[in-house]
Amino acid sequence: MIDGTMALAVGGLFAIGFYLMLQRSLMRIVLGFILLGHGTNLLLLVAGGTPGRPPVPTGTTDASARTADPLPQAMALTAIVITFGLTAFLMALAYRSWRLSGHDEVHDDVEDRLIGTARERADAGPESGRDEGGSESGRDKGGPAAGRDEAGPAPDRDDGGTAPGEAR
Repeated sequence: MIDGTMALAVGGLFAIGFYLMLQRSLMRIVLGFILLGHGTNLLLLVAGGTPGRPPVPTGTTDASARTADPLPQAMALTAIVITFGLTAFLMALAYRSWRLSGHDEVHDDVEDRLIGTARERADAGPESGRDEGGSESGRDKGGPAAGRDEAGPAPDRDDGGTAPGEAR
């Protein structure tokens, strides 16, 4: 009975932790990470077997059946230290984000969205958004070349904004 209860507890901690980590609030992400750490610690301690057995053999002939396995306990202690360090780091990041923006909401990454739309246009092929000659028809969809004139890309600039050959 206790194994089923512990399995439900570990599964519940993992499920709630993953659910919270998929949210947009940084504090919910940190709380989800903490729950995942607790679930991992509980899983490691459950894997150690029946509690209360001595870690050192007592001198009987069947000593292996009466000793505890110290490896899950050592791994649980290591997991506690790692979880604490990462939680402190995530809390510092969440606090910095809150101080800079006034809320803990994760913003969309504009560059990631541009890469995604460029990939979708490339996967769609020439039939979507291009006429028979292969040129773009209609409005530009905001790709990296949006806002440039028809003459082509801007000249290469070096040395603080002057074109090659120009005097400062």
